[in-house]
Amino acid sequence: MTGVIQRGTALLSRQGLSEPAIGSFLRVLGCRSYADAASFPYEPKEFEISVTRNRGVDILHDPVYNKGTAHPLIERERLGLRGLLPPGALTMAQQKARAMHRYWHGEDYIDPSQIESGGVTHEHTRKWLCLQELQDRNETLFYRLLVENFVEMAPIIYTPTVGWACANHHKLYRRPRGMYFSANDRREMASMVWNWPHDQVDAIVVTDGSRILGLGDLGTNGLGIPVGKLDLYVAAGGFHPGRVLPCVIDVGTNNELLRNEPWYMGLKQPRLRGDAYYEVIDEFVTAVMGRWPKAVLQFEDFNIEHAAPLLQRYRHHHCVFNDDVQGTAATAVGGLYGAMAVAGKPASALADQRFVVLGAGSAGMGVVSMIALSMVKHGLSPEEASSRFHVVDHKGLITAQRDGLEDHVRPFARKDESIEAEAFIDVVRRVKPTALIGLAGAGRLFTPDVLKLMAQYNERPIIMPMSNPTSRMECTHEEAQLHCEGRAIFASGSPQEDVQFGDKTCAASQANNMYIFPGLAMGALLARSNAVTDGMLMAAAETLATMIPAKELSEGRVYPSMHQIRDISLSVALATMKAAADEGLLHNSNAVKELARGDAYLRRYIHKHMYVPQYTTLMPLDPHQPDPTAAALRNGA
Repeated sequence: MTGVIQRGTALLSRQGLSEPAIGSFLRVLGCRSYADAASFPYEPKEFEISVTRNRGVDILHDPVYNKGTAHPLIERERLGLRGLLPPGALTMAQQKARAMHRYWHGEDYIDPSQIESGGVTHEHTRKWLCLQELQDRNETLFYRLLVENFVEMAPIIYTPTVGWACANHHKLYRRPRGMYFSANDRREMASMVWNWPHDQVDAIVVTDGSRILGLGDLGTNGLGIPVGKLDLYVAAGGFHPGRVLPCVIDVGTNNELLRNEPWYMGLKQPRLRGDAYYEVIDEFVTAVMGRWPKAVLQFEDFNIEHAAPLLQRYRHHHCVFNDDVQGTAATAVGGLYGAMAVAGKPASALADQRFVVLGAGSAGMGVVSMIALSMVKHGLSPEEASSRFHVVDHKGLITAQRDGLEDHVRPFARKDESIEAEAFIDVVRRVKPTALIGLAGAGRLFTPDVLKLMAQYNERPIIMPMSNPTSRMECTHEEAQLHCEGRAIFASGSPQEDVQFGDKTCAASQANNMYIFPGLAMGALLARSNAVTDGMLMAAAETLATMIPAKELSEGRVYPSMHQIRDISLSVALATMKAAADEGLLHNSNAVKELARGDAYLRRYIHKHMYVPQYTTLMPLDPHQPDPTAAALRNGA
């Protein structure tokens, strides 16, 4: 073997490579030294170097030269692959083991005991794999199918199936989609973003993988959430698929099972905390907004420790929003306006409701804050609005006596310290709320006894178990109607079926953020707003109830049908842009002109800019001529 090494290095020397370059090549092979290389298990004829003009994604799409996750870090840097692959480099032996496992056992990875509780079946995973294969081959056809079959396919590409896809990302991984940034990329991100092949990016969704749905810390496996989210941006909101960018920021994971998983492709270290964490996020935001300053940036599935602080850190300087905090809140408020309509009450009746909210995380408190804002809009003072809420977490009712209250929780802490940590059911019994909202992600806490109390206190109790996935819901639709005698106005975070109660069909509604975020983001993008404000979110929420037909209201539906998702997104975008105009944030001169002519003209303007998945005639472009499409994009909408 030593002779082979000597012949190989002599060949490299004749090619003009220096000793350091030869050493780098040996390290690429996994050899720290010549002696290391001599112990290689195979007897190669010669060391070979493959030369290619391709770089970046062109390498990854070339089956001859692509090594997938086995590209070593030095080669990634050399070929413009940094950020296009997961941070952890696997060996060919690990790749072989994964491929053979897939060969012998397939790609389902479902624990049979979790099929029912998780809401994901073998049929879900089969369809997910089918759609992923199609998306890899033909995105236009993929999105055409998704647009035309949205209600059927949305649960496959997003919740609940996306939770399974993220939990098993390291097993299911086939080809990269989006960009990976990590703590190891510090001081390199500004250059890494140029490895992305598209000069125009309109929407970026990013996660740090710390709180993926109700599944917890999944590290770099969490990239599936931004990927699925942006599929909805395209299908529901009309974003162009070539101008969206899913990202994950890998700062480590505290999930020891994942760190010990040999196929896991993220950093196998505990999560960064404190200033080190924020330095990585700051560098990421600076890098992506530096290259794509007009893009809308959405934060997704950051844990409670960081979600609200990051939102406050950036929202006043960039067109940024957090869907878990703000999108969930706007969706909940939209559903509550729908509930008022179902009950035959005006929108202003929202100010008369009494809420018990289960869950004091970023999502739960975001919902509480936005409902309070809507109450203020309908005439209450901020103090009066705050008094309408009782917030319960895993320790019980939150009061001002509680140590370590976060700033966004403190305004809603009850002033009567004698009831600190009061149990959830006791709070319900004492307060007699008109509405229950669940965002704790802790399972069936809306018990039969709690639901029966709600039916006792209200003619039409509002029950909103908004936790995801299905296994973490506070109650099912069937349980709500059974114990509320078929009178519940119901909306859930995960999909639920209509329920038959006696001779009556009780309608289920899904409080899904996709009612809000695609249209909100499109409106902010076309407005060229430099912020996503509470006023824009409120306008989006108020739009939803206006789109529910009278027949569906009579059935108890508090959200419009997903079958009209593009019309919903268009209307939300219109409301968002009008709110931006009211706040002096409509900076797109073309949109200003259309709005001056009337809502119908602005609506048509938005519709014109929504992507339609259809085949176009392709023409070759001389490599020495500028791209006319790129020039048009640079000139603005």
